[in-house]
Amino acid sequence: MKPPENPSTQQLIHGGDRYGASLQSGIAQEDLLDFSANINPLGMPKGVKQAILESLSASLHYPDPLCRRLRSELAQKEGIEAESILCGNGGADLIYRLVYALRPEQALVTAPTFAEYEEALHQAGAKIRFHNLPESMELNESFLQAITAETKLLFLCNPNNPTGLLTDRSLLQKILEKTETFGIWVCIDECFLDFVREKEAYTLTGLLPRYPHLLILKSFTKLYAMPGLRLGYLLSGNRELLERIRLAGQPWSVSQPAIEAGIAALKETGYREKTLSLLEPERDRLTQALTTLGYSVWPGKANYLSFRAKGEPELYEKLLEKGILIRPLSNYHNLTKEDYRIAIRTPKENTRLLQTLQELCHPQSPTL
Repeated sequence: MKPPENPSTQQLIHGGDRYGASLQSGIAQEDLLDFSANINPLGMPKGVKQAILESLSASLHYPDPLCRRLRSELAQKEGIEAESILCGNGGADLIYRLVYALRPEQALVTAPTFAEYEEALHQAGAKIRFHNLPESMELNESFLQAITAETKLLFLCNPNNPTGLLTDRSLLQKILEKTETFGIWVCIDECFLDFVREKEAYTLTGLLPRYPHLLILKSFTKLYAMPGLRLGYLLSGNRELLERIRLAGQPWSVSQPAIEAGIAALKETGYREKTLSLLEPERDRLTQALTTLGYSVWPGKANYLSFRAKGEPELYEKLLEKGILIRPLSNYHNLTKEDYRIAIRTPKENTRLLQTLQELCHPQSPTL
């Protein structure tokens, strides 16, 4: 791929590029209101911050390449053995390691979904088949017909990114039953499931012993607001595969501060409930307000919402001029230049976004 003439303004495939948005708009990073990255608006817990600070002196030495203490804590949380857990430098790191370890000839992903599945598969030389989701963007049983014996690996994101829509556990089990007959590896990405109050009704962690080709991806990034530290983990009952995945990357993929931050995060009590108490009413308010403005909103259940703004393909640029950064979705398969995603932030910040949208694009709409 030919590099851009000006790398400082290169369009990246993810949100959260405050530095690039600042260069593009001329607005200082600290003055940008970032709705493009789906991070907990409560910020990093104090206990996690303290653990990071206290870990700095230990960073004089190499971190534990096997993350033994962190895996032990995770094993208690997840109710599985530590040997069934692999930690990595964020969820994306583990996606790439998984693909490098398996080197699948053919893989299956939905459209739209998280872009790193496709990117990792491309780098490993896999043939990728896309299953276009319907206009509702809900995964349904037609996906079962897309699964064939030629499929070697499939990725599913639950709730899906960028729509935030959930897939029922019953359908996921039907998918697992079919993939198991073909020996297909299935990676279920549950990185945003912490933002779903009924997450126990959706997580597949308890099914790991039943389906030996199942892997589950989770992350500390979003709930604990620590994307700059990079920390995720992969669950699998297949320890031989986990070892292959571990060897597919560098030995010290998780830093000492990230290890200590993860251990501290697992000791937080009440933080998730406090997060849900903030996000749920704000998600409902944003959904109603965006609908009032004439946008078509997908009823997501995560800490973000996606919507279609008919006739407004330049909404990103208009909002950026006002110091508000949202996520355009035109680089997702099966989405358009009129599709956008916003994170759910604090009530004050959400109000500013809505007021700006009304002033810029819908001055005749009812007052929000």
